Amino acid sequence: MAEDGLIAQRKADHIELAASGQVAFRQRSTLLEDVHLVHDALPDASVDQVDLRTAFLGRTFSAPVMITGMTGGTEEAGQINRDLARAAERLNLPFGLGSQRAMLVRPTSAPSFQVREAAPHVFLVGNIGIVQAREMPTPALRELLQAVGANALAVHLNPAMELVQPGGDRDFRGGRETLKRLLGELDLPVIVKETGCGLSREVAGALCALGVTHVDVAGAGGTSWVGVESRRATGAARALGEEFWDWGIPTAVSAALASAEGLVVVASGGIRTGLDVARALALGARMGGLAQPVLAAQRAGGEAAAAQALEHIIDGIRTATFLAGCLRPAELATRPKVLTGELEQWLEQLGAK
Repeated sequence: MAEDGLIAQRKADHIELAASGQVAFRQRSTLLEDVHLVHDALPDASVDQVDLRTAFLGRTFSAPVMITGMTGGTEEAGQINRDLARAAERLNLPFGLGSQRAMLVRPTSAPSFQVREAAPHVFLVGNIGIVQAREMPTPALRELLQAVGANALAVHLNPAMELVQPGGDRDFRGGRETLKRLLGELDLPVIVKETGCGLSREVAGALCALGVTHVDVAGAGGTSWVGVESRRATGAARALGEEFWDWGIPTAVSAALASAEGLVVVASGGIRTGLDVARALALGARMGGLAQPVLAAQRAGGEAAAAQALEHIIDGIRTATFLAGCLRPAELATRPKVLTGELEQWLEQLGAK
């Protein structure tokens, strides 16, 4: 099968596997359950006073929620992107596309990434892998982003996924130089994001040193993209994927580490509820990033179901914020909290507590 056909099949497989929930981490959680917010039984306020508006990438959004990049490259992916972009625009939330590599290899797939006709005002985040960005001159990448009307770029890091993926990348040299170039030459904000394995304190520090300001930690505990590729692989590659299925830094750990380094953090990876988002905000994150829950909702009931799922998550954030004695979600990071179990061990042993 030609490379363009392989990419199309891979994207279709990714949608099916991610939406099914069959490729979740098996033994590793996000550790957000180890973040305990302290209840305020005497709030002396009305819940209507809670203001969830959040500043992010130069725009004020209605809530600290981002629909993170998922898909593109197939007809079904195009419908998913349009539905989710409309839902994001309606609720004033940022929306991320999946990897635009497919547009480079198979230009006929471009319509699956183009959502501006469906959602002309949505804040749209383009997406490219660090290896592909390394190989592209900045003007070519700028043109790729202009083709979809992107407001920002997510550069994704996915070495674990690639090492298991049949025909995946093996050479990740030049990543730091690539990011430095893009930060200096690209006239759009840049988010550096992982893909399910999280960012360590050392990587967060290195990104800060390069001038990166925004990251999506995409930690372990939600969908295992190593697991996704393991399901698609055969033989030795499948065995390797099974061995490393649970590889990664839990989302709660990564959010706390990256926030401590001074980065603006999107906490994604296993975020399923508004309480999950609130717990991540208490660790210093600015936004909670969601993918699988809204993908599953869209597949069940289209745009309306996706919007309803997001509204439920936003209600959960509002409730947690209020019950913790806060009127703004950013205040959660300054209020008392109790960290227990494995999360406490991670942070203590990494010197981040």
